[in-house]
Amino acid sequence: MTTRVMLVSPAAGDAQREVRFDDDGPLSEAGLRRVRAAAEALPAADRIFVSPSARCRRTAEELGLSARSTQELAGCAMGGWRGRTLAEVADAEPVAVSTWLSDPDFVGHGGESLRQLCGRVEGWLTRMALDAGRVLAVVEPDVVRAAAVCALAVPVDAFWRLDVPPLTVTELSGRGGRWNLGLGRAPDRR
Repeated sequence: MTTRVMLVSPAAGDAQREVRFDDDGPLSEAGLRRVRAAAEALPAADRIFVSPSARCRRTAEELGLSARSTQELAGCAMGGWRGRTLAEVADAEPVAVSTWLSDPDFVGHGGESLRQLCGRVEGWLTRMALDAGRVLAVVEPDVVRAAAVCALAVPVDAFWRLDVPPLTVTELSGRGGRWNLGLGRAPDRR
């Protein structure tokens, strides 16, 4: 019994261009154009989910997907850093930023640790693997990273070594608790 999970990263918004901890802002005009161009390019799925963020919901909507929102697929909760740029936080709290980048258990921003994010995403993947078929989810890039870390069973520190471009598909296929990983391809009708 094989499960195929296709994780679609959302189109870019201003927060990504500004390297801003997500403030749930809208998609940029360029992002909207890109997602509309890809609207017919995704394969069919038995189950469709979306991260609760505005940009993921808007990306799913523009892709023509009727998706169920789930908090399990929310991006990492950034607490007091939410809405601020990385440069702003690094200027104000350089030790905290350094610790955040090196300690997967860091929660000094008042949000969620990377280890907690990975555990949450791993739980969702485990539930998806209980049923064969295709799953499609539009999720934040950090959720894609967490899924890759879990699928490969690598240390959480590997999270920072994974780049997820906007509007790409990362595929996980697996059975028996083991996943294979396909990273960052452009949407197509395979």
